[in-house]
Amino acid sequence: MALVAVELRHFHWPDGSHHLDHVWECVCLVVGGIGVAIRAHVVGHAPADTSGRNTERGQVAAVLNTTGLYSVVRNPLYLGNAFMWLGAAMFVRDWRIVLVATMAFLLVYERVVMAEERFLVEKFNGPYGPRAAATPAFWPRFSGYVRPNLPFSLRNVLEREYGGTFGFVAVLFAFEIGGDWFYKGEFLVDPIWVGLMGFSTVAYLTLRTLEKHTRYLHVEGR
Repeated sequence: MALVAVELRHFHWPDGSHHLDHVWECVCLVVGGIGVAIRAHVVGHAPADTSGRNTERGQVAAVLNTTGLYSVVRNPLYLGNAFMWLGAAMFVRDWRIVLVATMAFLLVYERVVMAEERFLVEKFNGPYGPRAAATPAFWPRFSGYVRPNLPFSLRNVLEREYGGTFGFVAVLFAFEIGGDWFYKGEFLVDPIWVGLMGFSTVAYLTLRTLEKHTRYLHVEGR
């Protein structure tokens, strides 16, 4: 984050155009949105207590996911995270930030993936071996796609993913405010971003309240 703060001092609008600035912001939102959509697809079709859905109990995997996006890549949730990291890094408009973010992502998630795959090998030694051999670890191979066993559950996605999505929007909002401050020398609040951040905040608080104090978002068997 210290490096981001330093690089924001050199923040600029493309060709000095606020219009092009908005275009680039949309590109970054789309890139990050792809990551959000990937995670939503995975979580929306996931059964309860499966790999990638870990809690304070540690690694949890009652069954092995081999359908949906898990049929084309072994770690689809982290693929989604990669797009979200990339979208945030691109927002700063500095290739060095993109490079550092990519290296940091690989360093962090390589260890996480290795630990999770050791756990899965121990728990599903028979079926996991052929699955790992036939499915790429990170780059999807869509020719092997298998339809999910369970229907998509929007409530499951809302319950599990609201925090990460809000965090992504909040990071971009902070970059937007900080970047414009350094570029224009004044505190600017773009109405579009105010609306997006306001909506995200209301959605976050609403969904968090529903998750913590009701069972409305709970889906049996998810």
